[in-house]
Amino acid sequence: MKTKLLSLGILLLAANPAGANVKLPTIFSDHMVLQATEAVPVWGWAEAGEEVRVTFHGQTYTAKANAEGCWLVRMNLKATGAGPFEMEVAGKNRITLHDVVVGQVWLASGQSNMEFMLKQAALAKEEIAASANPMIRHFKVARAKADVPARDCEGQWVVASPATSGDFTAVGYFFAKRLQREIGGPIGLIHSSWGGTPSEAWTSTEAVATLPSLAAAQTAGKQARREYPARIKAFAADFAAWIRSTGREDKPADAAPFLAETAEGWTPVTLPGKISAPGLPEYGAVWLRREVDVPAAAIAQGLNVLLGDVKGFESVFWNGKKISETTLEKVTGEGMPRLCHVTAALIKPGKNILTLRVFSPAATLAVHNNARAFNAGPVSLAGTWHAKAEFTLPPLTALPAPPKPPALLAATVASDLFNGMIAPLVPFQLAGVIWYQGEANRGRAWEYREAFPLLIKDWRKQWGRDGLPFYYCQLANYLEKSNAPSESAWAETREAQALALALPATGQAVLIDIGEAKDIHPINKQDAGDRLARIALANNYGKDIPYSGPLYATMKVEGKTMRVTFRHTDGGLVARPLPARCAVHTSSGLTAPLVRNSPDSELEGFAICGADRQWVWAKARIDGNAVVVWSDKVTQPSALRYAWADNPTCNLFNGAGLPASPFRTDAFPVSTQGNASAPRR
Repeated sequence: MKTKLLSLGILLLAANPAGANVKLPTIFSDHMVLQATEAVPVWGWAEAGEEVRVTFHGQTYTAKANAEGCWLVRMNLKATGAGPFEMEVAGKNRITLHDVVVGQVWLASGQSNMEFMLKQAALAKEEIAASANPMIRHFKVARAKADVPARDCEGQWVVASPATSGDFTAVGYFFAKRLQREIGGPIGLIHSSWGGTPSEAWTSTEAVATLPSLAAAQTAGKQARREYPARIKAFAADFAAWIRSTGREDKPADAAPFLAETAEGWTPVTLPGKISAPGLPEYGAVWLRREVDVPAAAIAQGLNVLLGDVKGFESVFWNGKKISETTLEKVTGEGMPRLCHVTAALIKPGKNILTLRVFSPAATLAVHNNARAFNAGPVSLAGTWHAKAEFTLPPLTALPAPPKPPALLAATVASDLFNGMIAPLVPFQLAGVIWYQGEANRGRAWEYREAFPLLIKDWRKQWGRDGLPFYYCQLANYLEKSNAPSESAWAETREAQALALALPATGQAVLIDIGEAKDIHPINKQDAGDRLARIALANNYGKDIPYSGPLYATMKVEGKTMRVTFRHTDGGLVARPLPARCAVHTSSGLTAPLVRNSPDSELEGFAICGADRQWVWAKARIDGNAVVVWSDKVTQPSALRYAWADNPTCNLFNGAGLPASPFRTDAFPVSTQGNASAPRR
């Protein structure tokens, strides 16, 4: 095992650049949590042949650096108390780590719903105020992409407190909070996530090579990445020539009047969206401004300002000082959101003025993106701005079409994030993994049936643990509700996730009841973390508690009805009362009337079909640990689906208050079959 882990986690690494000095990976640092088990690896770098001694809780372990300058020891921490302790690592130099504790370490990974911070979650103010707990600790792996496995990452261990916990992963925090309450002792979260990323970005090159569609996309994606700078340069040259030939050059006026303290005579416009109002040009130059009330707590680190997809070339001013601009020389691909940073020195407590000058010679003046990609730090920029025209260009009628910029490259290529953000963690000892991802693979849900289990098996191989616990969130309900049964890529992705339960030591937290129609990031992260914790408590820590909602087991046709049985009916099947209104955008307080599809039925969310495969809503009632389903429109039913929609109305739970997982009994072709991974070009 030692040789295997060395090859996976260390021998891929470059020789120690520090020469004779012993060096540790960043994950080994003050305030860290180590797993309470046997053979806990501690590793690092030193001069080839140098003897390294690791002393912890009265025990000393020794190793000799190999020819590549890598060393590793294994500590037995199974009977060690929680601490805190000091760790000393010594060779020709000496490193002392302080406030090291021993408990349970979980890797929290995925995309934006795992990245979603506690300060963004429901009841954040109350949760953060009560978060002081030296036994919950968080290590955030800094975002990093790499072509080959990296040897180290950036980050630091942070102890939970009202001053720090707001930046923790919300799902991970609520997971850790329940574990800590139930089993005691330290809980460490290693948080490695990146919004908008597909599972293959988190999968090693060796594993990706075993799935042809992912391997082909990886090869093409790397090629596109290499070609992209030249394509952008060619576009910039072509676009500059087009501007000259059509007489649509920028002719900036004096900026001072537009940067004045007041916006008298400016026109209200709503952003994100088209910059449109009487007196404003469709093409040309326009100024935009709005007040930004910055919370005092957000000033110290400065603000990242995310402006969405600006159609044109923008200059950005904060309190009258230019902080960023996009020119032809800095042009980006189509759809690239603009990002800039405001230093703390420029920010005033309370009211600040954000001003944009946008020049657009070839596209209708607009700022596109959803509200979550339009903010200044914690402050949303969505809503009312004020605009003033600088000059107008004539319509494009009768002019040659402008050159189009290259399509925006995919943010990641397969294995990018495994190399940059997971490989540096191997073989740090873990209790298990919690995962929230899948949104970025929804258009390829059929492929995800292979890609997601591939990732799980890959990580287990990397850590050398076939039974490494891997617990994940099934995607929440999202988008508009449908008044007719239909195909759904979201439902197909949830099915792909549920199929991964066939792997040992996996568990699924169903979230079909906590989503929002207009927000892909539901703020209810308490239930997500709590449901993941239930799985861990039952399967890792021996707690006799229900941990899964009802899972489809069998189906039988009984004349004009269908009988479905379930596993995990703890406390019996329950038809949870449906609310009068459903969530649209909780952060904004938006709800909508709930329109029932089967208003006379005990259960909502069931649809059936006959041999013609024409789906209709069905009535359903609970009968013991089974559900009986029927419709007067289908006399010979053949297949059944439950909660098969983007945002289904459904209410089947068990007595433990956990929702049933969406499912189907048919094997009909689905909408994402044949869709495979492909890079943007």
